[in-house]
Amino acid sequence: MADPIHQFQVTPLADFGSVTLPLVGEVSLAFTNSHLAMTIAFGMAVLFLTVATSGAKVVPGRMQAAGETLFGMIDNLAASTIGHESRKYFPFVFTLFMFILMMNLLGMFLTFTATSQLAVTATLGVLTFLVVVGVGIAKNGLGFFGLFWPTSAPLVLRPVVGLIEFFSFLLRPFTLALRLFGNLLGGHLALKIFAGFVVSLGALAVAGGVGLFALPVAALSLGMVIALTAFEFLVAFLQAFVFAVLTCIYLNDVVN
Repeated sequence: MADPIHQFQVTPLADFGSVTLPLVGEVSLAFTNSHLAMTIAFGMAVLFLTVATSGAKVVPGRMQAAGETLFGMIDNLAASTIGHESRKYFPFVFTLFMFILMMNLLGMFLTFTATSQLAVTATLGVLTFLVVVGVGIAKNGLGFFGLFWPTSAPLVLRPVVGLIEFFSFLLRPFTLALRLFGNLLGGHLALKIFAGFVVSLGALAVAGGVGLFALPVAALSLGMVIALTAFEFLVAFLQAFVFAVLTCIYLNDVVN
């Protein structure tokens, strides 16, 4: 339990055997703690929105006000970024935001955070990338590739700038995945380390003698845990919002 990395370990809760897929090989069908965390987060999002929207009143209660605030925030974000066609893509962006937010918040109460797993964030990043590419080709046809031919640049520089734009476009799912993964992993790792200091140094102080000198350090570590916990709640919201912001920016590139 003192190992700060232990909290990120994926463990099977129910094993359903394995299957062999072409080009992939053997794939386990186990239901893991990661699946459980994502399922609970999905249920939390559905429950929250159900409660927030049921029996809506002109003067909203707390839950309705919270739901309308989140809804309006993402709606305004999509409208200001994508433009008049934003309502077409709002459900996708809002679903991503709510799902990531609930996974992040759930990780503050459980010992496992799904968004601290690169496989989870990479899946969300690739899904977003495929939607952006699909929208771009469906809306613009072959004109989609004009995104990589910057007409504002001098003609002699266009191939170079276009190549840079193309590779930066391909890196988008990686940046989406790594930003979310890195922030959640680092924050929870720091929390676990400082919490370990509190326990070990506190136990040393209880032993008495020279160990009493560890008490101020244990108190300082406890203060760091409290501060980091408050900060991590902020990060849980901000990282979900940043993911939504970047998704809207990438959609704007192909829609407009």
